[in-house]
Amino acid sequence: MDSTRVHAYADDALGEHDATALAGLLAAGALSRREVLEAAIARIEKVQPELNAVRHADFEGALAAPPGSGPFAGVPTFIKDNTDVAGLPSQHGSTAFTARPAAAHAPISRLLLGLGLANLGKSTLPEFGFNASTEYAGLPPTRNPWNPAYSSGASSGGSAALVASGAVPLAHANDGGGSIRIPAAACGLVGLKPTRGRFPAPAGHGLLPVGIVSEGVLTRSVRDTARVFTGIERTHRPSGGLMPAGGVEGPGRRRLRIGLVLDSITGQRTDDETRTAVEEAARLLEGMGHQVSPVEITAAPTFPADFALYWELLAHLLSSNGKRMFARDFDRRALDPLTAGLARQFRTHRRRLPGAVLRLRRTKVDYARMFTGADVVLSPVLAHTTPPLGHLSPEAGYERLFAHLTDYVAFTPFNNTAGGPGLSLPMGRTADGLPIGVHFSAAHGDERTLLQLAFEIEEAVPWRRIQDRES
Repeated sequence: MDSTRVHAYADDALGEHDATALAGLLAAGALSRREVLEAAIARIEKVQPELNAVRHADFEGALAAPPGSGPFAGVPTFIKDNTDVAGLPSQHGSTAFTARPAAAHAPISRLLLGLGLANLGKSTLPEFGFNASTEYAGLPPTRNPWNPAYSSGASSGGSAALVASGAVPLAHANDGGGSIRIPAAACGLVGLKPTRGRFPAPAGHGLLPVGIVSEGVLTRSVRDTARVFTGIERTHRPSGGLMPAGGVEGPGRRRLRIGLVLDSITGQRTDDETRTAVEEAARLLEGMGHQVSPVEITAAPTFPADFALYWELLAHLLSSNGKRMFARDFDRRALDPLTAGLARQFRTHRRRLPGAVLRLRRTKVDYARMFTGADVVLSPVLAHTTPPLGHLSPEAGYERLFAHLTDYVAFTPFNNTAGGPGLSLPMGRTADGLPIGVHFSAAHGDERTLLQLAFEIEEAVPWRRIQDRES
């Protein structure tokens, strides 16, 4: 085994099981809820000192809670710390205020815990989820289990580190610009951002001019992701007339038209290792009988600048309304350089906002055009491989960090503004062994095709496992 990796796999109740297998053993009585939770707690305590992926632990609360019911009854998990869980604070990755315990579950927390998942606490994220790496100004970062000198991605970086290290089999994540798919790519996981409206939006999201955030999970297996979708749809009806996405249990038979994209509209050329991973994925798909041919991303040339301005708007709203949104002791002077810099830039660019919002709303139409001749679009998740810690640190200063972010996060935001589903699968690796994610997009509401294709790929080339010895 690579000595740089940090994982907690052991001969215990969790073993090497994914959430589906673990739920089956719990339901059959082969394992008890308590022994599974105690094994997860031991694993978390092993990796937390090095990975720093837990923001709030609630081990005693989980052990004392009554057993839940549902398809994942007794399976341990974490909820991302920008999402309310009754009795736990939501700190949003910030030191600008002191969060009080939430009075009630957020809608997605209620749905996930309604599947029987046992919550062990809150996972880390960068301040308000704005960064693409879970790093902080003046505080230790969350580290990548595959190599702790590298980023775990963001903004769901803590959840990704916990799942990739084997501490828990799945964890909550959400995605406003790539925050499910980026940490999935960095940590070698399955990360599916749903179609807008598939799951409930975060509180206040409906008041924004463009809804970009989708809720989801990070997992180690396609079947775990599919089973979460199936379970949630048993009690929650999607909005916007979306057809159900659940019930997928294996590969589809239909051979697909797959559009190939290698470079983004930002002008940033994809680096060689990432490009190679996507090209190898294309060859694999052709070998399976799918038709792969080049397509172009149909976003307007102004999209990168428009999305950046919207990013600035969100930071401005949080900075200006923090006392009302979070706590009376909110102090904007304590915001990290990225949040403060984005808010400051908005004041310079605010006159462009009406036009930017109109164009961002039209991306739904632009996005749909990609699927007139393709069933799925294959692309990189990111423009380059996972960076070392420090490259995306807020301590680098706003201008340098913003430039690094725009060079890195070059593909995923289009799905957020358009509302289409996007999936990261761990199909590549760097020369030094870090995972590389490959991205798949489908038409609005067509998560079923993505899941069926993901099942087929996983059967053909099972994901590398962090606990395996490699030459």
